[in-house]
Amino acid sequence: MTPAWSEPTLQPLTGERLHLQHGPIDVVLRAWGAGAAVRVSYEAAWERFRAILPELAGELHELRRPVAERPRVDGAVARRMVAACRPYREFVTPMAAVAGAVADEILAAMTDAAPLDRAFVNDGGDIAVHLTEGETFTIALAADFARGPVPAVNGQLTLRFDDRIGGIATSGTQGRSFSLGIADSVTVLARDAAAADAAATLIANAVDLPGHPAIRREPACDLDPDSDLGDRPVTTAVGALDAAEIEAALQAGLARAAAYRAAGLIRDAALTLRGRTLVLGHLARLQETLP
Repeated sequence: MTPAWSEPTLQPLTGERLHLQHGPIDVVLRAWGAGAAVRVSYEAAWERFRAILPELAGELHELRRPVAERPRVDGAVARRMVAACRPYREFVTPMAAVAGAVADEILAAMTDAAPLDRAFVNDGGDIAVHLTEGETFTIALAADFARGPVPAVNGQLTLRFDDRIGGIATSGTQGRSFSLGIADSVTVLARDAAAADAAATLIANAVDLPGHPAIRREPACDLDPDSDLGDRPVTTAVGALDAAEIEAALQAGLARAAAYRAAGLIRDAALTLRGRTLVLGHLARLQETLP
């Protein structure tokens, strides 16, 4: 039975941004360039956006299958999801890359429609970025949950055209989706948002202390019968951890991130747990802004 969603909506925001919403998909985007080009790109974004959720819903059964079972999909966003998750040996379904793949698809519609100087599409924190030569894009890392449920900004990074980074994604126990690990957040930079999304999910899973008595877990299906994780135990609460335990959990995640980087799957990653952050690669520039 297909869920009954309301109609997709479009709302202009301050700063020449657009807010697009349809069911669980919630996107904010902006483009820079000649006025006519920006208008054309926004029209293209809206036209493509309206069709995405029905397309995904039609292939949801396949998209919830583990990548190891070779899910068969036809839609453009679904293909992006499968391609982003295919390189990994760890258990993963294409749903690990859904937000990033949606962002990539909308950005592609925008840049195919008109020449833009720069643009971004932010789908719930997973961001597709387009830069031309000489352009930059500054992001803030809001990943410090040590002082409460609302994250504090604990770093800033400026992406440059020469960095060749097209996607930024974040995963962890404080996000919208279930996590098998205990990271507050893992932010990944990659060639596109779908690749960053899949990797962030798996690196966040690796930030862990298996068997630790302060960590509470429940089967994903008990929390959401439709979860693609089935009966795998997902983290629901993390109690007190000492400094050595925090470091050990982060180092486990960092080792996975380093392996992904060596394999060319990601460019960089920043891993945060209880106010402690470890970084890779270009994100060494981010380290300079951390408290």
